[in-house]
Amino acid sequence: MTEPAPQAMSVDEYLRRERMGDVKHEYVGGFVYPLHAEAGGSGTHARLSLNIAAALHAAAEAQDCRLYQEGMQLHLSRSNSYFYPDVMLVCGSDAPSEYYESLPCLLVEVLSPSTANNDRRDKYRAYTELPSLQTYLIVSQSMRHVVEYQRQGDEWIMREHWGKGVVNVPCLGLSLSMEQIYGRLVPE
Repeated sequence: MTEPAPQAMSVDEYLRRERMGDVKHEYVGGFVYPLHAEAGGSGTHARLSLNIAAALHAAAEAQDCRLYQEGMQLHLSRSNSYFYPDVMLVCGSDAPSEYYESLPCLLVEVLSPSTANNDRRDKYRAYTELPSLQTYLIVSQSMRHVVEYQRQGDEWIMREHWGKGVVNVPCLGLSLSMEQIYGRLVPE
């Protein structure tokens, strides 16, 4: 089965259609890309996102931050792109819109076969250009493996976690254990 070609569209038309439609799409560089059902369709994918959001929820609420799981868009003004991160945390700024955020401090993408290369390359480049972003996590759903990118000044430091360990979330002043992320979903 071949992938449909990306559709060229103005940002205004994209936003109008996105608010009216039942299927989510991402908008990158003037082109619309459908989010495939398989990208967020597996139970493991959904539960990993939920585990991460649940582990962060109390601290986010206590610090007056906004935590989203899968449904809120991220707008990158530099490239005028719109994405749907699996988990997004925003602290210390007002939301620019009821439909999107633009200054996250944490972004999480749970890998799916159809999105893995995009999450590792294209989204990494786009996300790490955000001045507010402190942490980008790429979470495998097939094994206990998390790639953690942390901003240190103008540099991004990558750490990989296999099986056990903790992932830092500096904007909340806490860490997530691999057990909190994976629980019983993926055996060690």
